[in-house]
Formats: sequence, C-alpha cells, structure tokens
Amino acid sequence: MTGFLNVYKAEGRSSASVVNLVKRLTHTPCGHMGTLDPLACGVLPVGVGNATRLFDYFLSKTKIYRARFRFGRTTDTLDREGTPFGEGRVPSAEEIAAALAKFVGEISQVPPLYSAKSVNGRRGYRIARAGETVSLPPKTVRIDRFDMTEQTAPDEFAFEIVCGAGTYIRSLARDVAEACGTVGYMSRLERTQSGIFTADAAVSLDDLTEENVSEFLIPTEAVLPFPVLKDADERLFHGVRLPCSEADGDYKVYRGSEFYGLARVADGQVKIQTKLC
Repeated sequence: MTGFLNVYKAEGRSSASVVNLVKRLTHTPCGHMGTLDPLACGVLPVGVGNATRLFDYFLSKTKIYRARFRFGRTTDTLDREGTPFGEGRVPSAEEIAAALAKFVGEISQVPPLYSAKSVNGRRGYRIARAGETVSLPPKTVRIDRFDMTEQTAPDEFAFEIVCGAGTYIRSLARDVAEACGTVGYMSRLERTQSGIFTADAAVSLDDLTEENVSEFLIPTEAVLPFPVLKDADERLFHGVRLPCSEADGDYKVYRGSEFYGLARVADGQVKIQTKLC
C-alpha cells in the first residue's frame, strides 16, 4: 500500500499519534509530511509506504494557516498551553495591520524555545523543560501573505498566513506583538493547506477504518505536478545515467503502465532519483 492520506488532525492529538493510528489501519510504515503541534488542528498529509520517500519534496511546499493571537500577555511556550507571564497593552487593529507589512517576504525568525529545534544535539523543548536557558539561532523563513481577518475578542485578533516551510506561527505572534510595543501569544492555529492538500478535502481520523482506509488513499503520482518522461529506457531502472534531450527538472517515470518513481534531468542526462513503486 503506497500513497497519501490527507488527514484532518483534531486539536489535542499529536502528529505522531495520527501516524501510529494510520500504521495500524494500513499495516504499512508511514510518516507525516510536516508536524502540527497538539494544540493545532488541520491538514496533516501522511505518507504511506514508499510515499514517505518524498518527505523533502513536501517539506518545501507552501502552507496556509488561520491563527489567532492574544495581546497583552504572553506565555513561556508562546501559545495558550504555556505558563503566563508578562503584561502589556492591547494594540489597536490599525497598529497591528500596519505592523504586519514588516513580516512579509524573507524574514529572520527566532524559533520558540519550546520547539523541536536542536541546539548542540538537544531539542529546544527538552532544554526548556530542564529549566535551562539558551538562545536559539535565528533562521530565514518566507512569508508570502499575512492578513488580519477580524477581531475575535477585546484582546484577540485572527489572521491568515501564507508561508514557506519551517515558519513558526508562535514566533510571529511574539514578534508582531513586539513590533507593537507589547507582548502576545498564539491562542489558536489551523493549517488549512499544505502543498496540494487542503482542509476541505481532508478526512477525519474518526472516519477511517481498516476496511475503508484504502478508499481515501491518494496515489503517489496524483500529487506530483511533474511531466512524464516519455519512452523511458529500461536501463534507467538499473541505475544507469543516460543522455536525455528533455529540459532540466524532475519527471514522473512509468515502467510500462506502472508508476515507478521520479527521474531527474540535468545537463543533458537523466537518472532515476527516487523509486516509489
């Protein structure tokens, strides 16, 4: 069994628990394509079988989030589950909207200490739970769009964020608040899209059974937006690099009528990159 499940993860579940359940239903090794914190809900693509070999490809895809930020207080985890501390004012909607422009494009972002980011081989959340203090190095992330959509409470505002991989929405809550001269944290998060996977097409774990899981399995080739390499030479399937007149890039490869995997064309030569069948 190979392909993808577009799972809608509920709040309170870890991404690992979703993968473990899918493993039990499919009796096949699985892996998720981009972690969602237990607090968050939304799209969690799960690769089944050899589809997990495409992790790096999906890691680079654009994500869309709906988030809510609370202003005037913060927490040690930068979300509602952390220990509150600090006080500040609640900025106006106009102040917040003006600040958002600073966060569009490529920006430098410091990950939350309570994260899976590693420092000297140790996860940030393990360092934090041990009561140690450490500064995580900043990273460059990409924000394509950052819009405030409504005010949901006297101290809470909703946002839609279109961003590249590796963006920490909790860090955005902290940094937007700081740009407004106050403090804040993320109070809610939903991922509505991850690459081609969307929330409106996702399936709830409650609806998956051992008997019907294969019906929701999306074929691997269906999610890869690459052209097909025509008339693939049999020698390709034995690891041989061959001359090729196609443009540089990635191609889907079929062996007869069976989808085989991905080939890469570079400098006039083609070679199998990833076997997926």
